[in-house]
Amino acid sequence: MFQIIDRYIIKQFLGYFAGSLIVFSSLFLAIDFMTNLAKYSASADVFLAYYLLMTPSIMYQLLPIAFIMGAIFTLTNLNKNNELVALFSSGMSLARISLPILLSVAFISFFSFFIADMVIPKLEHKKDQIYYHKIKKKPWLMSTVKSDKIWFRSENRLFNLRSFSSSQSSAQGLTLYYFDEAWNLLQIIRAKDIAMKTGQWLLKDGSVTVFEEISPFPIVKKFAEKSIGVSEAFSVLDSDYSQTELMTTGQLSEFIEKNKAAGIDTVEYEVSLHQKISYAFAGLVLVLMGIPFCVGHARSGSFGKNIGVCILIVFIYWVLYSSFINFGKHGVFPPLIAAWAPNLLFFGFAIHLLVRVKK
Repeated sequence: MFQIIDRYIIKQFLGYFAGSLIVFSSLFLAIDFMTNLAKYSASADVFLAYYLLMTPSIMYQLLPIAFIMGAIFTLTNLNKNNELVALFSSGMSLARISLPILLSVAFISFFSFFIADMVIPKLEHKKDQIYYHKIKKKPWLMSTVKSDKIWFRSENRLFNLRSFSSSQSSAQGLTLYYFDEAWNLLQIIRAKDIAMKTGQWLLKDGSVTVFEEISPFPIVKKFAEKSIGVSEAFSVLDSDYSQTELMTTGQLSEFIEKNKAAGIDTVEYEVSLHQKISYAFAGLVLVLMGIPFCVGHARSGSFGKNIGVCILIVFIYWVLYSSFINFGKHGVFPPLIAAWAPNLLFFGFAIHLLVRVKK
């Protein structure tokens, strides 16, 4: 059961945390706004709508920084008022004093992850629509994939699209493979342009290549237009799979499974999936790392030194985290290790420092 001192520490932490989050988010949005204002001409209401939609995503990304700032300022303030010494004298350890802060961070991280996973992808999609249609005024760039990585499997058919635009319900560069029950190739359909409707695609300017056992050579027939039926599973294309931030973890998992079933490399998407989850624990890891440094520097009574320590810890973590993610996407490390190794390394080092810190 929480004591009065626990509620007191939580109150201080939440105040510093909220203040840090608001300050850093405001600075980021202000700088981004000035940059876009200098580059593009759009009305005030357009920019307002754009940045209102962007704010939840930015605040979620800045949570780890706000967590460590809140923890460091809380402990530094306790020390400055000699409250930390009094707590140590009463028999409370650094771990016990930090417990309400860590529980607060864990609670906020847990719920913010699920809320962000449900809400942010929808807001990001609407934000991109405003950006490409009303700010950049290049709507054709919206929701287009240029990586040849859109693969889907439906029964004995494999679909590959070169590019896809959800806003225009169209795609380009279709290659469709038909197989029999033994997975022998029966025919290949290629089309330059595709108009997508529910349950049916209209293919334009393409060809059909048929493979028959009685003929040593495939038969190729060209067509100007051709309709094919598609299952409801392809409604998943309404989400923009060119950017993993526009997908929930459930959608991303489904997308990975579909690609795996088709025998397609999914390493990059697996890293992104694990990254979404591991990032939710970044704040807790950073706070654990910052606590021993904070107490060590707090005895000097300098807020400036603690801010410097905070910035250094965040910088080192971000460099390590980004490096592992990039290595994972290039196949150097397995996806699970690439996404979780920075957290585990910082966690282990933080526990080592906490054990060594004396009252």
